Amino acid sequence: MITKLQHMALRNRLSLVSTAAILIFFSVSLCGQNIDVVKLAADFEPDIRRAMIEGNIPSATIALVSGDKVVWTGSYGESNLWARTPAATNTVYLIGSTFKTMSTIALLQQMEKGKFKLDDPVNDYLTEFKIQNDDPKNPVRFRHLFTHTSGLDGQFGSIPVWSNNAPPSLIEYLRTSLKVTKPPMTEVHYSNPAFALIGYLVEKFSGVPYNQYIQENIFKPLEMTSTAFDPTPDMDERLSIPYTVDEKTGRHVPALRIKAAVYPAGIVYGTISDQANWLIANLSGGVFKGIRIISEATLDQMFTRQYKQFGPRIEGIWGNETSGFGLTWWAQQKDGDQYFAHSGSVAGYTAFLLGNRTRKLGFAILTNGNRAHPHLFKLADRSMDLMKKYSGAGQTAAPTGVK
Repeated sequence: MITKLQHMALRNRLSLVSTAAILIFFSVSLCGQNIDVVKLAADFEPDIRRAMIEGNIPSATIALVSGDKVVWTGSYGESNLWARTPAATNTVYLIGSTFKTMSTIALLQQMEKGKFKLDDPVNDYLTEFKIQNDDPKNPVRFRHLFTHTSGLDGQFGSIPVWSNNAPPSLIEYLRTSLKVTKPPMTEVHYSNPAFALIGYLVEKFSGVPYNQYIQENIFKPLEMTSTAFDPTPDMDERLSIPYTVDEKTGRHVPALRIKAAVYPAGIVYGTISDQANWLIANLSGGVFKGIRIISEATLDQMFTRQYKQFGPRIEGIWGNETSGFGLTWWAQQKDGDQYFAHSGSVAGYTAFLLGNRTRKLGFAILTNGNRAHPHLFKLADRSMDLMKKYSGAGQTAAPTGVK
């Protein structure tokens, strides 16, 4: 718990920064799709302040999407408590496992080129190493990788960013660390090593180094100019400090920055504007500004719950009785609408994406708060309610993608 003095200090910091955010409300109102963002923001801002205080979140940046447009952005708190740096919409955060959805689309792009099928055994495609303990009678299949049902486990392989050592390469890590610890389809066991393997498979099928492939086929076409595995000098200047809360003193303390062998699982940095672009592509049937990155049919599978026997809540923290893993995206039906979501969390950072596919509405948030998931989930739901409330009669938005 944080002290009363810290509550007051955080409230003061939020008040100062939110004054700047109010200016944003008016600047974006014209690009909204029949959403009264001025009224929406007036209702939403107290919820943001409350969530940050209750969740011990030093700073947050938020974007709301309607169709193929960002209709509102806001920034709150301080990205560096020591320097008292106000957060801005171009502040850089670690986006964590929200990136897993991008790794997935990169590999599914290869599927669409005929390189594999979802229910093929993965070991059939591996030549430089094999998945340890894989049972040919019950093999790890591609679909298992995307749904955390592969039974794969392994060390995260993290080391401090400032260490003179470097994580092992993907192939070195996978050759020695990738192993099945439980038969596939036994349970949902969240597996970062599975996504290290996904990164390797992107590289193997495409013939292009993984980082380069993601840059050319995800970041560049979606104009994600401030998203990177290794922050550029310009991004580094805007980088937020990750914080945890000391249990004894209740004070925010900087968290250890890490790099890891399983970086395709989410050791990636970005901004809220770039996260909003990612949401737009997914809400628009796989299209961003006329550029298709994945087919709508493949995206349909990503948003469809794959296994009804697992659940009902994702990782025990999100969703209702209808929720479950699609292909990496979390999937859920609620109030007659189809939702998709994913969170991201590395020490000192928590991120969340939520999309209402039926109404083409999206919410994205990046924070330098630690394990703040419940507070971000609540804000996301609130944003959806408000966007529906202030969008006229709340009619379903027309699809904006091209087929």
